Amino acid sequence: MSGHRDAAEPASLTIRDLAARSGLTPATLRAWESRYGFPEPARLPSGHRRYGERDVELIRQVTRDRAAGLELPTAIERARRPAAAGNTSIFAGLRRRRPELTPHVLSKRTLVGMSHAIEDECCANAERPVLFASFQRERYYRDAEPRWRELARTAEAAVVFADFDERRDPAAGPVELPLDRSDALGREWSLVCDAADYRACLSGWERPGQKAVPDARRLFETIWAIEPAVVREAARIATEIAARTAPDLSERIVARLKDTPPPSDERFRLMTSLTSRMVAYVGASPPD
Repeated sequence: MSGHRDAAEPASLTIRDLAARSGLTPATLRAWESRYGFPEPARLPSGHRRYGERDVELIRQVTRDRAAGLELPTAIERARRPAAAGNTSIFAGLRRRRPELTPHVLSKRTLVGMSHAIEDECCANAERPVLFASFQRERYYRDAEPRWRELARTAEAAVVFADFDERRDPAAGPVELPLDRSDALGREWSLVCDAADYRACLSGWERPGQKAVPDARRLFETIWAIEPAVVREAARIATEIAARTAPDLSERIVARLKDTPPPSDERFRLMTSLTSRMVAYVGASPPD
């Protein structure tokens, strides 16, 4: 029995049923099973294969990841990871799912500048975006609140994480979700903007041992992306985290993020790589 199957889940689908539900052929499913051990069916006494709904979900995940540019073995490995592992932070989730993203050490001053640039472009160009941000402390969010109220005004959904005392759903602002300071997300400065016409994300993990460092000079290991499929990953991770304290909110967002955007062409990737190098050099420069 495969490690991803719930023992209580009925395995009643034939391989033809699974093929019809997943959009693949029985021959492809058998080839995957033979080469990768995935999907791993339950077996009847007769030897016939049977599958459950979880198998359908995992195969669909693999096909989405393949459409987004992942190699088949990598996509299958992602699908086989235990769901219980979950994601505790945007940074960690992206690093695990997208190991090709190279972290750069940047100061908080640089992170704030990058955040403002993404927010400005989002406000100017994104139609009905899904927005997430992690501010670590409530006081940092309050400094940015006027900007975020403006962003939330035209957003499909806007969610901010910080060490708030409780959840708040202001009429003219993003939903405020509380974090415990010990949470992994509590060490992050993250921003995700996902819209059909504009996508960008960044996430920085604060290095430990900086209590005596001035706030603007605190250092973060940072990753960022404008590749549509990567930004969609970041938005899904943030939605998973939001679901812990606001399942009603996450349910409304999940449908909006169900599809994976197609991979960008090579010119777009080269431009992204060049921009990343430029930001890394600027961010590494000593302050005036």
